[in-house]
Amino acid sequence: MKELEVSGKTVDEAVQVALEQLGVTEDQVEVVVLKKGKSGVLGMGAEEAKIKVKLLPVAGEKLDVVEVAKDVMETLIKSMKITADISVTQANNGELPVTLNVEGDDLGVLIGRRGQTLASLQYIVRLIVAEKLKAWVPINVDVAGYKKRRYESLQNLALRLAEQVKRSRRLITLEPMPADERRIIHLTLADSPDVTTQSMGEGEMRKVAILLKKH
Repeated sequence: MKELEVSGKTVDEAVQVALEQLGVTEDQVEVVVLKKGKSGVLGMGAEEAKIKVKLLPVAGEKLDVVEVAKDVMETLIKSMKITADISVTQANNGELPVTLNVEGDDLGVLIGRRGQTLASLQYIVRLIVAEKLKAWVPINVDVAGYKKRRYESLQNLALRLAEQVKRSRRLITLEPMPADERRIIHLTLADSPDVTTQSMGEGEMRKVAILLKKH
């Protein structure tokens, strides 16, 4: 799916829905607003926003993605006067995506509260690399193994809460989390025969709910 049209109460909500349907992040797409939407008065005359989302081209394997990505990360780290080692991991024998692993002492400043600084750092790296290569590249950034541990924790949380939903037969809503973390919850429970997941809310307050499937 290279292109998708989505509606929502607001443009931001429509964008979030599209990103989750495509399984991508905002820097991987071009968003065209077809209709801004109106809130209406007392529920009368309201119109939903409508957008078109196009996937940006992905850089080919022939481009030296690893060298460019590592150079960008090293430059950013050096400019922040932080001492760290950067290694690169590639999936499936040298194919994309690329993961930049930042290792060193006292790197909490690069992670931030609930990984917010790390998310911003990854976003900046992706933008700079995309500009240099003139194409989007699936680059992940991890600091001191934080993201790996966080994802494993989220997977375990999703499975545990799914069992609670099955026993109590009541919906459970998780705390607000960024799109990549919501995606972990969705993927972990995607094949569950008993529960399903859905996102709700807008912007930074968007969260995942786990609920029983209707049989």
